[in-house]
Amino acid sequence: MKSFFSKEETKFFKDYFYKGFCIFDVRNIDSLNFLKDNIKNLILKEDKNLKKEKKDPFNNLHKFIKKKNINSFRLKIFKNLNNIKNIRFHYFKASSPFIEMISGNELMMQKNLNLSIQMPKDDESLLDIHADTWSGDSAYETVVWIPLVDCRDTKSMFILPANKYKNFLKITEKKKINNSKKIFDLLKKDFEWIKIKFGQVLLFNQTLPHGNVLNKTNETRFSMNCRFKSIFSPYGDKKIGEFFEPITLRPASKIGMKYKLPKF
Repeated sequence: MKSFFSKEETKFFKDYFYKGFCIFDVRNIDSLNFLKDNIKNLILKEDKNLKKEKKDPFNNLHKFIKKKNINSFRLKIFKNLNNIKNIRFHYFKASSPFIEMISGNELMMQKNLNLSIQMPKDDESLLDIHADTWSGDSAYETVVWIPLVDCRDTKSMFILPANKYKNFLKITEKKKINNSKKIFDLLKKDFEWIKIKFGQVLLFNQTLPHGNVLNKTNETRFSMNCRFKSIFSPYGDKKIGEFFEPITLRPASKIGMKYKLPKF
């Protein structure tokens, strides 16, 4: 079949199919700074002690917030974050044009941005190995993951590369695997640990097993994530209006959706 994609796009797709994820430098730095600056303002406003750490309240959050208070702190930031005007617009722009290359140019976007905070040695902020499709998400969704700090090793996340997934399916057909620890132990030798800097964005296929482990570094991880999908692709448990809303619906699609055939 003849492809009308450019050489750059074709290579990008090939890499994405092989690994199941891609990391790229943000082209719209203003939008990325909009995200970080607004979250920084929320953090400084929420805790007076953090004003002493104006330069970097992100990596050093654990020096000011106790582990037992981190969940309530995160929920307050999350709530206020999603009330900021144009925050989702800038999140989309920070991932453009790569999210369009992966998911198309008529997109649904998650209604609320997610914020993750993982302090050193915090065992209550772990996300066990999973794939979003295991809990009812559509296989057509793409996750856009934006770090607000440099992430590496246990301060980051792991993912099973796409080229290892078929082997995983074969194993699950032969063995009975009924808990996340067994899955983790089975796959850990094949995991890819994401190394990414602030100023870069990760797009990944959320049908692949992924998660995080105890942060054994001496820095706190701040990252954001949001799901996108093609408007006309199949939906899972997360529906239009409830979880997703259209952000780039084109005129021809609007016309087609409203069209009524005349009665002759």
